[in-house]
Amino acid sequence: MEVEQVLHMNGGEGKTSYANHSLLQRAVISTVKPIVDASIEELCSTLFPECLKIADLGCSSGPNTLLVVSDIMDNIQNTFRKLNLPPPSLQAFLNDLPRNDFNTVFKSLPGFYKKLDEEPDKKSGPCFIAAMPGSFYGRLFPNNSLHFVHSSYALMWISEVPKGLVTKAGEGLNKGNIYIAKTSSPAVFNEYFDQFKRDFTLFLRSRAQELAPGGSMVLTTMGSITSNDPLCIWEFVGLKLNDMVLDGLIEKEKLDTFNLPYYAPTRYEVKEVIEAEGSFTLQNLEAFRNDWDSYIKQANSDLDKKARAAILSTDIRAVGEPILASHFGEEAMDELFSRFEENVLDHMEREKCQFINLVISLTKKR
Repeated sequence: MEVEQVLHMNGGEGKTSYANHSLLQRAVISTVKPIVDASIEELCSTLFPECLKIADLGCSSGPNTLLVVSDIMDNIQNTFRKLNLPPPSLQAFLNDLPRNDFNTVFKSLPGFYKKLDEEPDKKSGPCFIAAMPGSFYGRLFPNNSLHFVHSSYALMWISEVPKGLVTKAGEGLNKGNIYIAKTSSPAVFNEYFDQFKRDFTLFLRSRAQELAPGGSMVLTTMGSITSNDPLCIWEFVGLKLNDMVLDGLIEKEKLDTFNLPYYAPTRYEVKEVIEAEGSFTLQNLEAFRNDWDSYIKQANSDLDKKARAAILSTDIRAVGEPILASHFGEEAMDELFSRFEENVLDHMEREKCQFINLVISLTKKR
């Protein structure tokens, strides 16, 4: 499986598109905003470029893509107003893998620019937005060319499925699972952890070359409390695929040889890699947790359990369908997510499952 070809959210603006089903990601961006604001304020108090250059890595598509840019612009304007200085111009690079639906992003740009121009008492500098397709597990920008890097809900997607999960003879090491689960062996966890360490080290090394001295990053990723038993929502997707194998709807061999390119690290694993790589000062590392349906309750407290399960199912489908359908077939997706919807919240309550979110604030050493 070529990850760069199949790892993308559902494009367009249809009923299962990521653009219409990214409420969870929006809620996380809102929760992390004070940390991003503090990092930008500190940055703008120490660096005074004529053009402030930022990158949003793993931007995806839909309304959340430009939300971060808009929030950063507001923060820059407020910070420079306090300093009695004119705000700089802003160049924002939106990055994701080449199969991302950049067209939906581009279609929203005229409206975004128009809204900026119509702001009353407009005091922000001009804004220039460009796309930068490619994997962030490697170089994307010239040396010392960026001032701030943001990434939300992207770093848990690793660069490839660990090669050791399938033997040379084609036998799966993680049979019956699509990610680390209760029935996974220690060898499966070790394969995933080693891949995460390689990838995150390369990510940090690449950004260290691209960021100017004193530049900063705020990274938000799915995490876990215990990474060898993460109680991950993808484990539940795997259980539903198992049920479909038992019912003869999916071939057992297909399930046994499929694994997600995904890893939800613990705080300690993140800190270990940052310290070992050595290019950044860790300013802050926070974890917050929520039930799988908390973000839905916050948006609409009147919804019953069945309605919340339907929304959660469509939201997860918007993220996972492209990569799952590439292996199991488009024809299996309706049945899979119907089964997911049926008892996902019962599973969450029984196993006490939660989304664990890690927020990592870093500054490049001078």
